Amino acid sequence: MIGRLNHVAIAVPDLEAATAIYRKTLGATVSDMVDQPDHGVTTVFVELPNTKIEFLGVLGENSPIAAFLAKNPAGGMHHLCYEVDDIYAARDQIVAEGGRVLGDGEPKIGAHDKPVLFLHPKDFCGTLVELEQV
Repeated sequence: MIGRLNHVAIAVPDLEAATAIYRKTLGATVSDMVDQPDHGVTTVFVELPNTKIEFLGVLGENSPIAAFLAKNPAGGMHHLCYEVDDIYAARDQIVAEGGRVLGDGEPKIGAHDKPVLFLHPKDFCGTLVELEQV
């Protein structure tokens, strides 16, 4: 069901500093910062030959990243995102196998303007998983 690894998301306390490390120190191609108000985050993507790294910064008082950074002040891995061909079929299979979808179970539009779902970390080896329809 799952396809390739789309990205690894890292919550960071300072998007500009994280961007500078990857752009200047590692020589990576880094996107502009984009606010994602529906998700309470600001995103930056680092393009790699085989996948992407997504930096997540706090956007607004209700940002889910703020709570994560309160527990992990230096930042850290937030989630893994896997590609799926059909997000509804993937959701239905996961739920049938006992997995839990976060939120209301309906896909939302993610940072790449594609439907996404998040899966409960307790069901996936302690890791928050995002599915993105490609």
